[in-house]
Amino acid sequence: MLLAELLSRYGWSAHELRLLYAVKIAVVAALLWTLRGAYAELRLPHGAGVMTWGVAAVAGAVVFVAWINLKAGWMEIGVSAGFNPSSDAGIDWMMAAARLMGAILVVPLMEELFWRSFLMRWIARHDFLAVEPARAGSRAFVISALLFAFEHNLWLAGLLAGVFYNLLYMRSGTLWSPILAHAVTNALLGVWVIYTGNWSYW
Repeated sequence: MLLAELLSRYGWSAHELRLLYAVKIAVVAALLWTLRGAYAELRLPHGAGVMTWGVAAVAGAVVFVAWINLKAGWMEIGVSAGFNPSSDAGIDWMMAAARLMGAILVVPLMEELFWRSFLMRWIARHDFLAVEPARAGSRAFVISALLFAFEHNLWLAGLLAGVFYNLLYMRSGTLWSPILAHAVTNALLGVWVIYTGNWSYW
């Protein structure tokens, strides 16, 4: 990310920096795999039934619908450069696939580990691993949702996503619930972006 920022200041366009996305995803995926034993919250949950996963999938779909509709000027911060895998020759499907797979398989794991498992519980108590998701509290819920919102260009859609994912984590007690919802959101968004060509949403 720092390299992309540096190169952009030296005149590189977003189009020229697209390959860095594959590098970022590969690095994050390698780190997640290497450190997989340290993430107790990624152990498969016991007792989570069909309802848990069904609610998560529906929540992810609702966030997707909100994401492509909450786009009035006051709902945005700045301008998103997006990710455009196309050129004069058409869509580079390898690049589009890398973007889509990263958004579905890597980003939800990485972001939910940070935003929900770590940050929300850390706000409640610095010994965050000792905090049960359901006991994170309203203060941690609100602050983490707001921070998640303003990490995104579409801040209102980001806020809704943060609220939904927080609720899923706190109600289910397993991080896999918001991970699934996040993956569903990103999968639907990715397919919609490729189909419509609205690359700024990427």
